[in-house]
Amino acid sequence: MKWLNLLIKYRLWLGLALLALAIFVNLQSGFWPAFILYLLAVVLIVGHFIIGPLRLLQEPMENGDMEGVKKILSSIWFPGLLIKPVRSQYYTLKGNMAMADQDFDTAEKLMKKGLDMGGTMMKSQEGSNKLQLGMLAMQKGDMKQAEAYIRQAIRSGLPDKESEAAAYLQICSIMMNKREFRSAKDYFRKAKALKPTTPQIVDQIKQIEKYITRLPG
Repeated sequence: MKWLNLLIKYRLWLGLALLALAIFVNLQSGFWPAFILYLLAVVLIVGHFIIGPLRLLQEPMENGDMEGVKKILSSIWFPGLLIKPVRSQYYTLKGNMAMADQDFDTAEKLMKKGLDMGGTMMKSQEGSNKLQLGMLAMQKGDMKQAEAYIRQAIRSGLPDKESEAAAYLQICSIMMNKREFRSAKDYFRKAKALKPTTPQIVDQIKQIEKYITRLPG
């Protein structure tokens, strides 16, 4: 729906133009003839600040255009005005961008902000957010915190089998480091049973499979 994307992209400027036109009509003909213009202007301007342009992210994300994603996110001037579910998405996406830039401290801070937002939309993202926080904790060498986050992610539910397999593999690695080999093997079997297709996860399974069968337990 290109027309909707165009409306979202230029919603603020269209709202301001309608507001100027409403003021002009108000001065020329009175308030009531200008009422519908005022109403449309308020809906567009308020919508820009409380809903934001996150719908526009779909195309650049599908195309792998990270600069386009950053540009859209930077167009949100006052994230504190966004409604909670949208604000949660905003902080999560900002956290993902920071993680891609290997700014792990900032990524962790932003993702935690996203988790703190709550809301219906947040529930569907909770597992993914906690999995990412777990991976961040692993990057920082905090295995205890990593295990806690990843277990919470599994309990919360993950959006697809690739994410679920990644979570099981991370727990498997943690269990091997703790020398809890039986648990490690159980999590490895769960990951493999999901038959993931993401090359990175498939390669990780192949690497672990080379030596996990030789472990006791």
